[in-house]
Amino acid sequence: MEKCPCGSGSALEACCAPIIGGAPAPTAEALMRSRYSAYVLNQVDHIERTHAADIRDTFSRAEAEEMARAVEWSGLEIRAVSGGQATDDAGTVEFISRYKMNGQIQIHHEKSAFRREDGRWVYVDGEMNPKGPPR
Repeated sequence: MEKCPCGSGSALEACCAPIIGGAPAPTAEALMRSRYSAYVLNQVDHIERTHAADIRDTFSRAEAEEMARAVEWSGLEIRAVSGGQATDDAGTVEFISRYKMNGQIQIHHEKSAFRREDGRWVYVDGEMNPKGPPR
């Protein structure tokens, strides 16, 4: 039983594999986790098809393939989720992914926006290094 790369603690086959294979994600967070796992597993088709229609033209398959090949992924941490549940039409997921590239440990911090298109969750855009409200 192979653990899912997304860090859920579940088996890959019971977690992200069905979504990567084309099953609809039940929540925005599940889609976000599956997109991370797709990078780990070099499943770029999933990354491409889960972009919102209005941004799909800006997707660079070559860049995504290079990222998937060149990076040694080391973990995903979900920081916050807003909306994005089974009954919602939009949601956000703030996450941190860790990886090693060219021998250097890197951190990717993003607050991603998701919405439903034709009943399926898709990635809309992301805010890099999001800041919380002032204290």
